[in-house]
Amino acid sequence: MKPFRRHVAVSIDGGGIRGVMVTRALAMLEDHLGKSVHDIFRLATGTSTGSIISAGIGAGLTGAQMYELYCELGGTVFRKTWRSLFWPLTRYRYSHKPLASALKQYIGEITMGDFWSKDPRTDVVITVFDLVDKRTRFVKPWKDEYAGWPVVKAVLASSSIPTYFPTVEGRYVDGGVGSYANPCYLAAYEIRFCLEWDSVETTLISLGTGREPHTLRQGEADNFWAWNWISPILGAFLQSADDQQVHLVKTFFEKLDFRRFQVDLREPIKSDDPREIPKLSKYGEELGRKILNDETDRQALEVKATRAPRAL
Repeated sequence: MKPFRRHVAVSIDGGGIRGVMVTRALAMLEDHLGKSVHDIFRLATGTSTGSIISAGIGAGLTGAQMYELYCELGGTVFRKTWRSLFWPLTRYRYSHKPLASALKQYIGEITMGDFWSKDPRTDVVITVFDLVDKRTRFVKPWKDEYAGWPVVKAVLASSSIPTYFPTVEGRYVDGGVGSYANPCYLAAYEIRFCLEWDSVETTLISLGTGREPHTLRQGEADNFWAWNWISPILGAFLQSADDQQVHLVKTFFEKLDFRRFQVDLREPIKSDDPREIPKLSKYGEELGRKILNDETDRQALEVKATRAPRAL
């Protein structure tokens, strides 16, 4: 693995229980470097499950601790109840209470501003979609508007996948509802224009939570009914938004040491199925090896290779 530059940041995608693979990979990085992720990263940006991990980094948890927590709490957070069994006859599938309780136990009652007041400072940026204002909010510790937000509130809001969890305060839902399921461009922007780190002296690690396999065969869509379009269109939207973020970073932050790591799933894995944790742990080890061997995502390489030439 190439040495990191002076400043190091991490950006973590959304993906529910698939955050297991990211925490496992981060634990491997800790073993390799001999220090915790809190000591490695001074900026952590995350959406949904990525917000949980980013907040954990800011609060001083290690990757190994977060991996154990995901493994222990996955079945509790995504516990099957009458509500999940009878969905979609219910408004949502899972209660916030188990996740909120776990966050308070391991992160505490700290506010977003506490990340910025500690020494050393850690910038933790969490994406939240505001249904009332119809915009993505970037919850940051150094902004007066969000400094007083409890970290638990910010993380619950960012993790509230529509239909899976209820809204927070009747307006806030998963930050991935907009264009930031992959928040790497947000991290690059924060680095350059907010923290004012020199791109030449900065490494940005972007971690995905698994790319879904291609399951649709040519000609199959010819026989689709209206409801058959929901899954492929949603999947196309999410994948397109992810690729767009990578493209933007590659295009506008060329001097940044940007490393995007992703694994290709060999089968679909639901974001709320804790039975897949052993399999996700194996994928996490694959992701960790990619980080340690600098095997950046092929999609990121393709974006760089196919970028349009500058106009004359």
